[in-house]
Amino acid sequence: MQLPAVPGALAPSLLAIPVAFGINAATALADPLALMLTGVLLLAGLISIIFFVSGGSHFQDPLFCVFVVLSFTSVADLIISLEEDGYISGFMEVYVREGEPYLRTAHGIMICYWDGIIHYGLYLAMMAAIGQRKSYRNLGLFWLGSLMMSIVVFLLGNLIGKYSSDLSPSFLLNLPYILIPLWAGVRLFQQPKALPCLSPEKVAKEQGKCLYQRPQDMGLVLLLLLTAAFTFFRGMVVLDCPADSCFEYIYQHEPYLRDPVGYPKVQMLIYLFYVLPFFCLSIYGLVLPGCSWLPDWSLVFAGAIAQAQFSHLGSSLHARTPFPYQTPEDVWWSFLLTNVLYALGPQLLAFRCLRCPAFFLPATPASRGKKHQ
Repeated sequence: MQLPAVPGALAPSLLAIPVAFGINAATALADPLALMLTGVLLLAGLISIIFFVSGGSHFQDPLFCVFVVLSFTSVADLIISLEEDGYISGFMEVYVREGEPYLRTAHGIMICYWDGIIHYGLYLAMMAAIGQRKSYRNLGLFWLGSLMMSIVVFLLGNLIGKYSSDLSPSFLLNLPYILIPLWAGVRLFQQPKALPCLSPEKVAKEQGKCLYQRPQDMGLVLLLLLTAAFTFFRGMVVLDCPADSCFEYIYQHEPYLRDPVGYPKVQMLIYLFYVLPFFCLSIYGLVLPGCSWLPDWSLVFAGAIAQAQFSHLGSSLHARTPFPYQTPEDVWWSFLLTNVLYALGPQLLAFRCLRCPAFFLPATPASRGKKHQ
């Protein structure tokens, strides 16, 4: 009996489990350098297998190949997270212990969950869109921000945190996660936008409204102002600001920021130096019309902050975090509320930009004339 063909997009999922067994067995016998070479060879072999299975039909878009390989690693990450939390066993335990022990931290487990669930779902959706010749630009920009935030915090935390002395050659397997998203991001931004069918008169009418005439935008500006203030405050906290409020916050509300693993401190500094300026620019883009850059970048930062807040929240409450750095039970609700609202702001901004894009379109002659009247 002839077996049904395996779709190229799902082949990495079916291959990940037996490969995880193989990596686990190889790690028990090999040194770290051999482990790194094994990983490289497995990825190269995966490309060849997927090309053979799909017949090369989808490889006209090079990002399809990227999504196939990364979907394989997403399933492997999900296996790691489930194994570290005790739901399964015997797959990647030796590899994690010998090759990448920092994945056993609460932060490592959380990013593996996010990669194995959210990123994997995005890969499947984008591969399906490629197969159907549909646009996946918006999904791709959300994924780009999410993956870049995940890998930058992870790599910098490993380099400056308590696991810096435990780094092995297998750590270099994470470097493609920096280079590939940069290349993919360039290609995503170069893809044509799906422009809405709006008349110049409608665009001019929308762009002629002041902020007080747009109550939803006014509420969003207020939320972004509060989010920006909270970003600045937590940045000062991890920079050891001597103010009493900072001292009280880091010891009584978010002691996880003191965890020597380094990830929370890196996360707050990225918020301070990169996300805070974006919040300020977003407020500018909501006040003045014609900021055509805002819809794209709102998607990138929405993905980045969603991933970051999921990892930060989960790590603060996870049992793998040492007890002195876990969030105290008496402040759980305030901690959850502030961090969920922090993650919600960028998502609402991206939704607003996609749902009603007229305000952000390049200014038309009609809208310029209306503003000068």
